Amino acid sequence: MTDDLTGLTFEDALLELEQTVAQLESGNLTLETSLGLFERGRKLAVYCGRLLDEAQLRVEQLTEDGEIIPVNLTH
Repeated sequence: MTDDLTGLTFEDALLELEQTVAQLESGNLTLETSLGLFERGRKLAVYCGRLLDEAQLRVEQLTEDGEIIPVNLTH
């Protein structure tokens, strides 16, 4: 597990987030492991939220003829 989320698809990030939550809910982890998973989960949640925001902007930028107007997103 790396901190770099670049190139991770939304679906992969969401799956990892769901698995992370399940591990945390199990209650069978050390405090240190739980904290590490929590931090990773927060990063994944923010990443998924950003990808959803970008997708929403793309949909909103569709022209009437279905052409996508490029959106410059700088986060």
